Amino acid sequence: MEKKKVVMLSEAESLECLLRRLPEEHSYRKFFEVELHRSKSGKRGEARMKRKFNEFYLSEEHHIIWNVSLAIGGWRVQMDGLLLTDRCALIIESKNISGRIVFDEETGEFYRFNDDDEKTIMEDPIVQLNKHMRFLEAWFKIQNITVPIDGLVVFTPKQCEIVSKPKDKYICKTYQMVEYLHMILQNYPQRMASLKLDDIKKAIENNQAPYQRMPLCEQYRLDWRELKRGVLCNKCIMYSMERTNHSWKCTKCGEKNSHAHVYAISEYFSLIDSSISNRQFRAFCLIESQSVAKRLITSLNLQKTGELKGRKYQLRDKVDSPVKSESPI
Repeated sequence: MEKKKVVMLSEAESLECLLRRLPEEHSYRKFFEVELHRSKSGKRGEARMKRKFNEFYLSEEHHIIWNVSLAIGGWRVQMDGLLLTDRCALIIESKNISGRIVFDEETGEFYRFNDDDEKTIMEDPIVQLNKHMRFLEAWFKIQNITVPIDGLVVFTPKQCEIVSKPKDKYICKTYQMVEYLHMILQNYPQRMASLKLDDIKKAIENNQAPYQRMPLCEQYRLDWRELKRGVLCNKCIMYSMERTNHSWKCTKCGEKNSHAHVYAISEYFSLIDSSISNRQFRAFCLIESQSVAKRLITSLNLQKTGELKGRKYQLRDKVDSPVKSESPI
């Protein structure tokens, strides 16, 4: 029998789970609600950028790779998009920052003003883009790839006004992206001897090293014992599933689901820790029987470490998996 695969939840889904398990009166609740809104807004912005890229046409051979994650030893980077052409490799970075955007060339600061004219100083996205360009240059050198590298920062919110920006960097809004891509490519002559773009694309795809996201309780120093325990019912959205007769049954609405614990384990890895023991599994899912817990956890495609009482279970890849989670909602 094929074992069920457990994956790390996305950032937004993890935050949704955390808010469901967090007590209503918790002092961090408002903060996590804002973080969830930010995460969802960022994903919507990335989606708008990708839809706009569908308007990009180039008669020359080219490839677009989204969500590029590469590493050189302990140096890891994530790039939202990478456009490969015979002319150059072009990094595309999306930024979900609304309001009035200011790049202050005199001070080197980057900040924005919101609708209430409040100023917030933030990390300069150009600094991040420059780091990614240096990384890609080093990574290409290791791979014996010779191609110029450039980059574009795309601000994705609809309510965004770029007040000032550096003259020597490419920065635009989503609706301007296609024109900027063509403008940048025109700065590089097409090569007479065509690059093997398929080989470069395969090298990137074969060397993907996804970001190892920290469980939220660890990231925000939360005591996981403050969270609600139990297994989620996908019908009434309550942590009210009870293990009975080789299945899970909701004590609130009567819904049955034999695999409800799979999503609960995904929640545990996303919220609490990168490894789980039989005892921790029982405590989190409110399972009384040690043997039932063992049978359930060994039915999953997890990596085992340690022996007997010291045995722990981990995600096989221990990374943000690109596989879609089996969300009950």
